[in-house]
Amino acid sequence: MTDDLQRLAAIFDVIAKRPQPLRHDAELQVAMRVCVEQGLDRLPLPAGGQTLQRWQALASVAGHDLALAKLYESHTDAIAILHELDSEHLLTDGLWAVWAVWAADPPYARLNVGLDAEGVARLQGRKAWCSGAAQIDSALITAWDEQNQPRLVAVNLHQRQVAISDQGWQAVGMATTASVEVQFDQAQATLVGGCDSYLSRPGFWHGGAGIAACWYGAAAALGQALKAHCAKRTEDPHAQAHLGAVDATLCSAAGALRDGAQWIDQHPRQDAQWVVRRVRAQVEQAADEVLQRVGRALGATPYCRDPHFARLAADLPVFMRQSHAERDLAELGRQVASADHLTWQL
Repeated sequence: MTDDLQRLAAIFDVIAKRPQPLRHDAELQVAMRVCVEQGLDRLPLPAGGQTLQRWQALASVAGHDLALAKLYESHTDAIAILHELDSEHLLTDGLWAVWAVWAADPPYARLNVGLDAEGVARLQGRKAWCSGAAQIDSALITAWDEQNQPRLVAVNLHQRQVAISDQGWQAVGMATTASVEVQFDQAQATLVGGCDSYLSRPGFWHGGAGIAACWYGAAAALGQALKAHCAKRTEDPHAQAHLGAVDATLCSAAGALRDGAQWIDQHPRQDAQWVVRRVRAQVEQAADEVLQRVGRALGATPYCRDPHFARLAADLPVFMRQSHAERDLAELGRQVASADHLTWQL
């Protein structure tokens, strides 16, 4: 796995160190296609005994570039879902090379799936929050069937019945992986799994923790910038104090990720919701603190003169909003309150 991480770094480092932030999606698309061609997208599957190694790869990519990490995480999550739902055969067709997972279902953009006269699944409607739509070939998408049941479908985007818009994305952070709206007009699709299988499978929560590994990787990279500053400016006690706090919070978050990965590997079929909600909360709090402390310690200079730092600092707050903040904490608190066995004993 170490060799794979080094190969990932070599591929992504070229883009991450560009003198200017990415302004279009061509480089991201090329990087993902190279990743697929070289097999660097075939990470250890979640809950298979190497969950930590999987998350280490995600963190490594995120530390280089979060826009790339967004595509990479979604693509590797799609591969894991297809394996878990016995649909690996869809991965063998080259036309489906780069994948994404689009599972947001806001009420204003409802996607429906039904069978035509020949029994072929067809998609009709609009899907919102389609991250990386301009850079991928195919997607796993949540839709609603004729019985108003949630279904997961696979759809190749290279068909005339699919229209990718430029609507719904005005972000500065994560700008190049635009989460736009996509219109489907009787597009052909493939049903994956049964009703509600996307949400009910154990891997749903495993994937949620993979997102936290991306947050961690970006936060750790920002922490490295502060560490490099303090190594050169040994007379700066305020920066050193911030570095000490950053070290403590990152080590705590890393421990949470390691413990979470171990629990998942030891309980591959159990509901990991509580474990993952706790890990995500810990990593999100750590990333928030790192962003604040690194900025206070280093001032405006890296935001204005270091393109790698500036991209991570702009992208990370947007990426972290995949968390639902207090709503997620409230649900975690509800589960904690109802757990009679929990006493927080050391």
